[in-house]
Amino acid sequence: MDFSIYWQLFRRRIPMILLLVTIGGAAGLWLALSLPPQFRTEAVLIVESGQIPDELAASTVQTGEIEALQIIRQRIMSREVLLEMANDVGIYADNPGLGADEKVADLRARIGIETRGGPVRRTVADATIVNVSFTAPTARMTADTVNQIVTLILQTNVEMRTSVARQTLDFFNQEVERFEQELTQVSSQILNFQESNLEALPDSLEFRRNRQAGLQERLIQLEREQATLQDRRAQLVTFFETTGSTLIDGPGNTQRSVAIRLRPEEQNLADLQTELASLSAVLSENNPRIVLLRSRIEAAEALVANLPSLDEEDGTSGETETSLYDVQLADLDAQILYIEDQKSATEAQMNEINRTIQATPGNAVTLSSLERTYANLQEQYNQAVANKARAETGSMIEALSRGQRITVVEQAVPPAQPSSPNRPLILAGGIGFGLFLALAIALLLELLNRTIRHPNDLQKGLGIEVFATVPYIVTPREAANTHLRRVLTGLFFACVVGGGLWFIDQNVTPLVPFVQRLLGTGL
Repeated sequence: MDFSIYWQLFRRRIPMILLLVTIGGAAGLWLALSLPPQFRTEAVLIVESGQIPDELAASTVQTGEIEALQIIRQRIMSREVLLEMANDVGIYADNPGLGADEKVADLRARIGIETRGGPVRRTVADATIVNVSFTAPTARMTADTVNQIVTLILQTNVEMRTSVARQTLDFFNQEVERFEQELTQVSSQILNFQESNLEALPDSLEFRRNRQAGLQERLIQLEREQATLQDRRAQLVTFFETTGSTLIDGPGNTQRSVAIRLRPEEQNLADLQTELASLSAVLSENNPRIVLLRSRIEAAEALVANLPSLDEEDGTSGETETSLYDVQLADLDAQILYIEDQKSATEAQMNEINRTIQATPGNAVTLSSLERTYANLQEQYNQAVANKARAETGSMIEALSRGQRITVVEQAVPPAQPSSPNRPLILAGGIGFGLFLALAIALLLELLNRTIRHPNDLQKGLGIEVFATVPYIVTPREAANTHLRRVLTGLFFACVVGGGLWFIDQNVTPLVPFVQRLLGTGL
């Protein structure tokens, strides 16, 4: 391969290459100098864990760090918040005709909220760092906007956490009030039920059963007393019909004869009957003394029966005995009637007690259901009160910013140098593009050129073997013309480049600071 031929071809295309490289460099320089500078700054935030251990007092806000940051980012990036922030900072003060949608889209493209770190599964959790950045035409606007975004992040985080804690507290306050009302209602139902069924409640069942047994014994005693009085009445009637005299019971269950005139036989019979009545209260019917007294009374009654009637001896004595007999008989009847009344009252009380005892199991079931409902409500109420206390503690923690919080690690400051555009890179890109375009055009022109410029072209074109070649002989005139063209081309390039730089320096931006930065620290 003969590289000298390609070098000659390249030298022939140098003017065109220089022209295109110059044009590309000028275009790159113009673009680099015409683009407005963009400043970018950022603030660094960190998410801190709660300052109070959860074992001592836990916050009621359980939102995770990443989730909370995502929620905050969406709220800040909302249309209303962005437009309000743009008006406060004056981002579009120099472009009042820009539409709201365009402002929102531009702000979302220029605002950067990036999160790194945070909890990682199965590894040690890193701290959650938040970088907030913004790009603006001026350094002051960039810093002000970033600080405004940081303020919004801090305010949104505090409002979100306090709002959640307050809503939790309000919820448990409502729960406590609801359970209090339900407890009051069930307590009132229990009280009304107990008042309506006061005599048939389970707690007095044993007392009523003892009362039932006592009334049963009382009823048996009354029946026994009634039988005794009926027996005495029968004895009185029998004795009066037999002897014509009466027996009067005095207080203390003692008997005495009240006959106005008693014969010895009658007096003996009365004494025997009195003794029998006294012993019958303490001895059984089969007792020998009772049997002996009954036999003696039978003998005395037979003796008295054979005596003449007192009415034949004295007509007034019968009337006196009859009056006394009626008095004793009426007294016994009154006592028997009183005992009947007592029996009726006792039976009525027993029936009422039986009714309450029968109603007690049903009342016990109903009362147990009400008490069980009350106990369940009481347990729920106690749990709600405990939750309310924890919610109050959590709300206090959030109100004092003692829970999870976002703090500023590094505040945004106005940058000293613009972050874009990268003018040297743009200039180099323009020159590179011009060079690439020039080489591409030169290559295309050489490929399209079919003239014979090399011995190989003769061999390929004519199919003959080349023994020798005579190079092209340049005449002095052609050499002078070539030199003149080169000089004119150089002057043209110098004028174009110089004029372009002067135009940029006078009408676009001063080139001296740019050259100083380029030669000094750069961008």
